[in-house]
Amino acid sequence: MTETAVDNEQAEQVVQAPSSAVSDEELVAMLVDRVRSEGLQLTGEGGLLQQLTVMM
Repeated sequence: MTETAVDNEQAEQVVQAPSSAVSDEELVAMLVDRVRSEGLQLTGEGGLLQQLTVMM
């Protein structure tokens, strides 16, 4: 799997919740699926988890 750093704009697009209510587990699964399908990095510098931490 190729890992690509996530910039702030990409991270904000990824974390946009769908309009219907979903459980935390479903939301996490949706985020991980989207990140993986777009070939983005989950961990490490510039990864989704780092961006989420910064946003919190």
